[in-house]
Amino acid sequence: MKLGIFGGTFDPIHNAHLFVAESARSLESLDRVLFIPTSNQQHRADAQVSAAHRCAMVLGAIANNRGFALDETDLRPGSSGLTADLVPLLRTKYPKAHLTFIIGADSLANSTWQRFDEVLEGLDRFVIAPRPGVRAEALQRVIAAVPKHLRERVATLNMPEIPESATLIRTLLSQGRSVRYLVPEPVWQYIVAHKLYGLSSQA
Repeated sequence: MKLGIFGGTFDPIHNAHLFVAESARSLESLDRVLFIPTSNQQHRADAQVSAAHRCAMVLGAIANNRGFALDETDLRPGSSGLTADLVPLLRTKYPKAHLTFIIGADSLANSTWQRFDEVLEGLDRFVIAPRPGVRAEALQRVIAAVPKHLRERVATLNMPEIPESATLIRTLLSQGRSVRYLVPEPVWQYIVAHKLYGLSSQA
């Protein structure tokens, strides 16, 4: 089985996440993409809502796609939030799977990765989704630092750049504005029902 590994805060999950996951699933011929929320972001601010809320929104967003699934491995107590620690756990959980890690170019270029070589050693593929504002040179610098024998595992997905971001969505919600159609309908309804991200009433 070919599994896509798509980690992140998903605070909240939005349509660009789904488009990246579906593009990777199709372009890489994946059997399933696992959405893996983290409770411990090493290089970004803490999530604004609980892991339970974020998982519920992921489940609502992916319910109509049999090629998507939620995996809570990175929410276990004591999780470091480091990809280098996550990959071995997934190898143990899915011992016969071909693992493809999916990441946005912004996350790769703008974060200080720890034990990046170790991450690549544990994966079969590492694919990058283009993101607006991330220059090709920045990605090339990261990839150039990878040992030559691992570079063949790294590829860029042939897909359009999508500007939507969770930061934008949280900003709009904090202003009491609607993000309907920026997020899947079940996610929008969940945010409204639970008054998340400072949304006091339906925008």
